[in-house]
Amino acid sequence: MDEYLLFAAFALFVLFLIPGRHRPYAGIGGWLAMSLYLFAEVPYFLSINNFLYPTLALLSLPFLYVTAKRLLAGDDHIGHLTRAAAVAVLLYLPFAYTPLGEWLIQIVIDQIGWCLSALGIAYTMPEWDMFAGNGLKVQIILGCTGIQSIAIMLGVAAAVPSNLRQKAIAALLIVPTIYLLNIGRNVFVILAYTGQWFPYLPEIASNGEYGYESFFWAHNVLCELGALVALIVIAYALFIIMPGLAAMADGLYQAFRDDLTGAISRPQGSDLER
Repeated sequence: MDEYLLFAAFALFVLFLIPGRHRPYAGIGGWLAMSLYLFAEVPYFLSINNFLYPTLALLSLPFLYVTAKRLLAGDDHIGHLTRAAAVAVLLYLPFAYTPLGEWLIQIVIDQIGWCLSALGIAYTMPEWDMFAGNGLKVQIILGCTGIQSIAIMLGVAAAVPSNLRQKAIAALLIVPTIYLLNIGRNVFVILAYTGQWFPYLPEIASNGEYGYESFFWAHNVLCELGALVALIVIAYALFIIMPGLAAMADGLYQAFRDDLTGAISRPQGSDLER
């Protein structure tokens, strides 16, 4: 089911990139498919005590309301945001459903292993994609490669018109920065989990597995917060490189503030405020 939703988002966002009167409906369909995908993934993320993505699933409902309303009204800022999502999906899916994904995972595994060896950390690999130490194992999956964040930020960079120089600088800022930070994140999680650095508050952090608390705090809390801060810093740098992105961000803030405030104060709806 999850794969079908991603492919539906892929197809609809591709249609959105093609000029025509169908674009608002294709964009709405793409966002709807992504929202349904988040909800479909909620049981998995709850099973690993990751509350970020379930929260995003809930937030996608008011987000979908505003984007649908604004796309139908021809709002340029929401159109740029939808273009960003379309580019991000187009960049990500080849890694999710072709051998490119395993190729990228293997590269990340090799570099994690190099870092651990450079730090003098002993480890074993019971499987090609798994690091083990002290009887605990960490598997490296596609989500550990940083490709999602890279695709999202490249999509953001492609959201507004820009020249070739701006595009090149943005790509050089996004790809190496996120990739290197992600290697460090993986090394940190492996060390924290196998070394049991954070065995705290099992009543909220444990999923019943021995030592999972350290994985929870390292991966689901500290690294998620660190990734959020890193993406905000990168986005700020992109605003400097591409001033049009700052204008888009301001327009999006105004749109969501006005429409959500209006929906709360006037449940029956009102004309689109610009």
